Amino acid sequence: MNSLRKTYRSAGQYLGALVAAPSKVQGLSMCFLVGIGIIALGTGEMSLAQTDQRYDVQYNDERIDEIINAIFTYLEGSFGALIMVAAGISAIVSSAFGQYKAALGLLVVAVGAFVLRSLVATFFNDENIA
Repeated sequence: MNSLRKTYRSAGQYLGALVAAPSKVQGLSMCFLVGIGIIALGTGEMSLAQTDQRYDVQYNDERIDEIINAIFTYLEGSFGALIMVAAGISAIVSSAFGQYKAALGLLVVAVGAFVLRSLVATFFNDENIA
C-alpha cells in the first residue's frame, strides 16, 4: 500500500511538473505527439479517398497535357539537342579537370535529355500526352 502511494505521488509530481514547467525534451515530445495526432486526424478520412464514393471528382487535364507535350517537344527538338551537346562537352571538360562527380552528373543530364519521353512513358501514366 505504501509503495502504491509512493508511485502515485511520484507520478503526480512528474505530471504536475510536466504541466507547470516542462523541460525542453518534454516540450519537444509533447509537440511531436500533438503533430502526430494532427496528422493522424487530418489524413484519416482522405487516406481512403479512392474507395470512398462521396468524392466523385472529375477534372479536365487537357491543358496540363498540352503543356507537358510542349515541354517534351522542346526537349526532343533543337533545344534538347543543345542541352545534350552542352552537357556532353561540359562532362568531357569536367572529367579532364578531374571533377568526375560533376562529369557523371552532366552525363546523366545529356542522356536524360535524349530519353526523357521514354522515361516518362515507363514510370508515369502518359496515355493522354501526344
